[in-house]
Amino acid sequence: MAIIRIIREKVARHEYEFTIPHFFEEMADDNLAFTDIKNAISNGRIQRKFTKDPRGTRYEIIGRTADSRNIAVICRIKNTGKLLFITTYAVEETA
Repeated sequence: MAIIRIIREKVARHEYEFTIPHFFEEMADDNLAFTDIKNAISNGRIQRKFTKDPRGTRYEIIGRTADSRNIAVICRIKNTGKLLFITTYAVEETA
């Protein structure tokens, strides 16, 4: 099964955790709500995989919020099977 589909299923089933307080601080910095995170995951795609972290592969998902902003969500699937939201940020548009 594609990893983006697994991530989407974990979000739908509420099988996730957050890096606290970092994830919420980053959401606030870019004026994001958790619905923005869910929207970006549901319509986004995996842009990059970071495989050299001994804690496990991290995924950068790029997607759009309900108000059409591009954001990135960095997450990983923990050994427990839960999705860990690590950070999020607005993605600058390039001309």
